[in-house]
Amino acid sequence: MRYITAGESHGPELTVIVSDVPAGLPIRLENINSDLARRQSGYGRGGRQAIERDQALITSGVRFGVTTGAPISITVKNRDWENWEARMAHFGPAPAELAREVCPRPGHADLVGALRTNTDDCRNILERASARETAARVAACAIAKELLAEFAVEVESYVCSIGPVSMAMEEAVLYDQAAIEFSPVRCPDERASKRMCAAIDDARDAGESLGGTFRVVASGLLPGLGSYAAGPERLTSLLGAAVFSIPAIKGVQFGLGFEAAARPGSKVHDPIHVESGAFTRGSNNAGGLEGGMTTGLPLVVEAAMKPIPTLMNPLDTVNMDTLEPEEASRERSDVCAVPAAAVVAEGEVAMVLANAYQTAFGTTCLADMKANVAHYRERLATMAR
Repeated sequence: MRYITAGESHGPELTVIVSDVPAGLPIRLENINSDLARRQSGYGRGGRQAIERDQALITSGVRFGVTTGAPISITVKNRDWENWEARMAHFGPAPAELAREVCPRPGHADLVGALRTNTDDCRNILERASARETAARVAACAIAKELLAEFAVEVESYVCSIGPVSMAMEEAVLYDQAAIEFSPVRCPDERASKRMCAAIDDARDAGESLGGTFRVVASGLLPGLGSYAAGPERLTSLLGAAVFSIPAIKGVQFGLGFEAAARPGSKVHDPIHVESGAFTRGSNNAGGLEGGMTTGLPLVVEAAMKPIPTLMNPLDTVNMDTLEPEEASRERSDVCAVPAAAVVAEGEVAMVLANAYQTAFGTTCLADMKANVAHYRERLATMAR
């Protein structure tokens, strides 16, 4: 299962095409729209979220609520297009009064993108580099979550820290979903949530932005998904690439992550046991991955997001026309988007895992996949007896 997106932040719509979707998969449009709404939520979001009310429109690949096996096309309208149509028109001359974006923002794709593409208007870059594009990703990845649900795999995400404020980290990695979604910052720790909101308020007052960390956890996975035979096919590689593809993500770790480097091996690796006719582990320090494959324990992915580069008190930059020092341009933006990034990462992880199931159990139709999974489970049961 793969997807490709198209569209600009202030264009008429975002489009995504999802290919290699197995036939016979029930699709619930309300689940896609729920994920789109979750991506727009979170304390610290900017004025754009007051304009957009993202809804998915499926235009192909689904009939009577079930996939046909053909590519699925989804569009998400940009309601703000009506305010940008003259400045973002696909054809015709540019308006005489058009203000080009010539003061690139440090930390954004503005300057390097302009240098790469030989443009004198950073608008051509920032429209596509904008995190608005992730709305299309979330819609696509909701298809992957529907597939995983058929195999009792659940993928959730939550915020661990925003700026200097962190939740109380416990040994458990799964939390009540209601506690996460009712938090204004999607953090299951109520006390930390309040402190995170206060930190966002302080940042807004100071014209600053904040980053943070979040965790994605997938439970119910079969062991042995992925590959040990080739580096690019390892699930670790695929998951890392997927999460790093999200704008502003600067670090990804699995399980103990960097902490494992400071521990002796006996305090890192997970002991293997047999219980009730199945292989089990005494711990999950590996975060559900060994040798590039799933262990069957919860997959734990943690990522770090840098602060959003658009600042209300802009950093110094250079005017690309005059080459003179100037303040970076201001673009309507969020103060903090860590809760939204967690939802996007949740979808990206789901897409990688859905692909792993298809690679192992077939790509043509859901019925065949389920039969193959049942056979795999039966074989695994005989190996621990």
